Amino acid sequence: MRDLFRRGLVIPAHPLALTEDRKLDERRQRALTRYYVEAGAGGLAVGVHTTQFAIHGTGLLPPVLELAAGTAKESGREVVLVAGATGPTGQAVAEAELARSLGYHMVLLSPYRELDEDGLIERARAVGEVLPVIGFYLQPAVGGRPLSRDFWTRLASVESVVGVKVAPFDRYRTLDVLHGVVRAGRAGEVALYTGNDDHILADLITSHRVVVDGRQVEVEFVGGLLGQWAVWVRRAVELLEEATLARAGDDGAVRRLLGLDGHLTDANAAIFDSANGFRGCIPGIHEVLRRQGLLAGRWCLDPEEDLSPGQLAEIDRVWAAYPWLRDDDFVAQGLDRWLS
Repeated sequence: MRDLFRRGLVIPAHPLALTEDRKLDERRQRALTRYYVEAGAGGLAVGVHTTQFAIHGTGLLPPVLELAAGTAKESGREVVLVAGATGPTGQAVAEAELARSLGYHMVLLSPYRELDEDGLIERARAVGEVLPVIGFYLQPAVGGRPLSRDFWTRLASVESVVGVKVAPFDRYRTLDVLHGVVRAGRAGEVALYTGNDDHILADLITSHRVVVDGRQVEVEFVGGLLGQWAVWVRRAVELLEEATLARAGDDGAVRRLLGLDGHLTDANAAIFDSANGFRGCIPGIHEVLRRQGLLAGRWCLDPEEDLSPGQLAEIDRVWAAYPWLRDDDFVAQGLDRWLS
């Protein structure tokens, strides 16, 4: 699974399907997993921000992790299962142990504000004794924090760290991660996954030449672990395939993807509610899945969490403007089967 992960995958950040009374909707939760796997996603990230961090420390985390793992296994395909872990060291270790018991392969370790950088490194080491770790540069607007270039060097030096989800939505901080991985001497071992929803295609087609101590090392993003890829997944798989061609020197693919980069970023701005500090990002994802019939509504665990004023009109706009980003026909063909 590490080799598969290192080669580069589409990994959707798995949403949480709820009923109108905000209980787990197991039927639609399974349908989402079936959709992602059949669309060609190579992995699933469950218990992460898009799944709603509020499930951690509640009775919801075990059944949600178990549903995704069991449903993915039914497909007969190799699917890399990534479990989100949060909180202080003891909680994160316990969540990693739960994930391991359910057949998960890796842990996406969210930052924890109460620990300094030294504490975060020790936390990663402790979790890494249970499962391989994917580091996570989460943007501050949704719970992340700035981290130094030295931190990323030290984290990448931890042997159990197998990847980094780079999602600060900031080019300077993105470069800090790339430099850190190169400085650690693990550019060929630590897989870089874009989580920069504002820069997805440009990240995926770019070969970055990082100069450290007079040496030039080429690093690249091999795939995406994204909330944006919780929707329109069949198209996301096609885009990653084309990005792989682009990095290999296909100039036509480069030009096509650069033309689509702004479209995808514009669509993400509406779905993720960038105009309002990303407050409506999870309801925005739910709204797209609701329109396609995969979810019954936009409900979140927090009754106050819904689309921001004006966000629905923005989703309407990008829905009409960029039909080539959507996979409505694919979903329509499989929906009844996934819901059965």
